[in-house]
Amino acid sequence: MCMKENLIHYRTCVCNINYHMVWSVKYRRKILNQEIEEYLQKLVQQIAEDKGFTVHLFECGEGDHVHCFVSAPPKLSITAIVKYLKGITGRKLFERFPEIRNQLWKGELWNHSYYVETVGSVSEKNIRRYIEHQSKSY
Repeated sequence: MCMKENLIHYRTCVCNINYHMVWSVKYRRKILNQEIEEYLQKLVQQIAEDKGFTVHLFECGEGDHVHCFVSAPPKLSITAIVKYLKGITGRKLFERFPEIRNQLWKGELWNHSYYVETVGSVSEKNIRRYIEHQSKSY
């Protein structure tokens, strides 16, 4: 079992922390057209660079939700990452595309909830086997 793939080296740790995130437009309104998606993708990459995480993949689905595949250091919680992405993009999209406000109420672009799943390069079964087979030196 190789646990050295995709490792990121920081000053005090080495890690491989990945997330698949999904969030949707409020009321599932289909407002994410090609122009908005292209701008949104640039925004998401800029936010990641500014806040210290990496977005490997970004896609809008069916015009009403977003998928991101993200790697982050352990100092950044998933809630902080989602807060950055949804908060900043929501504000900037309303500034750049004020017409989308007509399809939404209360000045909110994104639904309050989100889906997140951790993604690893090693299965739970392999990690258990690795830990169970550590030799004891006492």
